[in-house]
Amino acid sequence: MRRPMTDASPPRALLIAAFAVIYIVWGSTYLAIRVAIETLPPFLMAGTRFLIAGAIMYAWASSRGAARPTRAEWRAALILGAFFLLFGNGGVVWAEQRVPSGLAAVLVALLPIWTAIIEWVRPGGRRPTAMVTLGLLIGFGGVALLFAPSAGSTRVDPVGGIVLMMASLSWGIASVLSKGMPQPESGARASGMQMLAGGTLLTLAGLVTGEPGAVNLDAVTLRSAAALLYLIVFGSLLGFSAFTWLLRVASPGRVATYAYVNPVVAVFLGWLLLSEPLGLRDLAAAAIIVSGVVLITTARARSTSARLSSEAEA
Repeated sequence: MRRPMTDASPPRALLIAAFAVIYIVWGSTYLAIRVAIETLPPFLMAGTRFLIAGAIMYAWASSRGAARPTRAEWRAALILGAFFLLFGNGGVVWAEQRVPSGLAAVLVALLPIWTAIIEWVRPGGRRPTAMVTLGLLIGFGGVALLFAPSAGSTRVDPVGGIVLMMASLSWGIASVLSKGMPQPESGARASGMQMLAGGTLLTLAGLVTGEPGAVNLDAVTLRSAAALLYLIVFGSLLGFSAFTWLLRVASPGRVATYAYVNPVVAVFLGWLLLSEPLGLRDLAAAAIIVSGVVLITTARARSTSARLSSEAEA
């Protein structure tokens, strides 16, 4: 017999609101990043975002009585902060100087594809099912279409595109590593620690690359400052809270749907608000990549549901 995920079903309106946050707000962060780095240096902007959001999250967890983190937990937070935020988010903010925000989101959507590959090749990993393998082939086919030169069409900047793919790969590595690392019981505490660690590393990256010398506060526009504030409040704090709550009250398969809704939202917002170029080939490549992600996410969700059902009936 199956066990219920929660003692009581959450209000439908609250569920809809939470999904709207991870669908629309997280999808809009690519646009916000693009606007923020118009007049703010990328690494220092991202470092400021995560240091502020991390400090708020850490303090909130402390006010809720979260246990004091151990040295091992801080070490894990530093490693995960490096992969998730320094290489992951840092790669995104740097690459968006060269790649439209919508297409950046499409390439980052490769995350489930990278995760499936990592789980396959790591020691003791699981061989992908036929459905996952098909998703891998389709996804990378879309990437090839996006990068291929075409008459009358401008391909994605190769350097920016490769950096975005490596950023997505970094998130995949962190996702797999996090499963075996010591972390606080409080999700807010763990997230706050990772944001503080990653924000510090991003700030150091900005210092090393000479970004402070390029900062001109008088040249910072109101819309760039507003975009940074949006990323802190909505992208990091509200988005994280909605995501972690949904993981407790909804099935993993339903929550994972954000992975292929976000790029659709990002592409539309980039075209609508920033007039980013969007050709038929771009749309076709995006649709192919998202289709591959859907196949992989669906296959993994079915596998997880079958395993949980078997455990519940045992």
